[in-house]
Amino acid sequence: MSDDDPEEGLTYAETGVDIDESEAATTALIGAIGEFEGDYAGLIDIGDRYLALATDGVGTKLLVAEALGDYSTIGIDCIAMNANDLIAAGVTPVAFVDYLAVETPDDVTAERVGDGLAIGAERAEVALVGGETAVMPEVIRGLDLAGACAGLATGAELFDGEAEDGDRLVGIPSSGIHSNGLTLAREAATRNHEYTDPFPYDEGRTIGEVLLEPTRIYRDVLGPLHAVDTHATAHITGGGWTNLERLGEHRYVIEEAFEPHPVFDFIQEEGSVTDEEMHRTFNMGTGFVAALPEADAESVVGELDDARLIGRVESGIGVSIRGLEL
Repeated sequence: MSDDDPEEGLTYAETGVDIDESEAATTALIGAIGEFEGDYAGLIDIGDRYLALATDGVGTKLLVAEALGDYSTIGIDCIAMNANDLIAAGVTPVAFVDYLAVETPDDVTAERVGDGLAIGAERAEVALVGGETAVMPEVIRGLDLAGACAGLATGAELFDGEAEDGDRLVGIPSSGIHSNGLTLAREAATRNHEYTDPFPYDEGRTIGEVLLEPTRIYRDVLGPLHAVDTHATAHITGGGWTNLERLGEHRYVIEEAFEPHPVFDFIQEEGSVTDEEMHRTFNMGTGFVAALPEADAESVVGELDDARLIGRVESGIGVSIRGLEL
């Protein structure tokens, strides 16, 4: 990765998404409606188990789908962004409902969205239990897709959510850009290219197809993580590697992160984006991280085909990765 002059390069805030402002707005919303239990998901104690709920959408990745006329994968993204948040809390996803808002009804597009939802549901091992399609020509341009996922967990299955000094960090790779940072990625990608142009690192695919690579669903991590003393996990989404700070006030030292996919090199080069901005915006190759005692971390790595030890937790603050201090 290169580190260009930040005054000449793109930032997430300059392209329209200021993470600090977004977090401030979220804090204000929570303050107005009251606190709820849970970080990645809302938790309700229903007796012998907890009912968990999460909601999310696909974001501006939809604009890439629109440009290519290909809505076949965004349903996977929609389910992934919700299911992964439940999984990060230690919750088993069980059911999903979608909300499709459109400018004008289109049977073909709706069918393609549905195809993606069906694939996502299979990968997340959830039931599609319904949904809603709304036609709102004065509110929506094109379409928007969001959803909500419900899950269940016993008290023992829920992760504490607090890493401990001395923990090892287990990382699991991402499948690509996932569904975060697309506002910055789109701006960078279209500075000198069209979405239909060949992707420079793989000319068998277009730039748009690479950006549409579906978000990985981390359903397979739950068994191994439930079998050991998992302290906390992070789904690396908006905010990039600063998501690790959700695991508590510690210093997170990343020594063996997975290599970034070529899409990240492309975004950085085309947008002259700094290394720090890239790591504060994107997953950069690692989509899920768990903090556990060393012996348990090694056990999890042994159970999951593509997991590995990527770092450690120590006293202090911030995230150290690839020579950066986030």
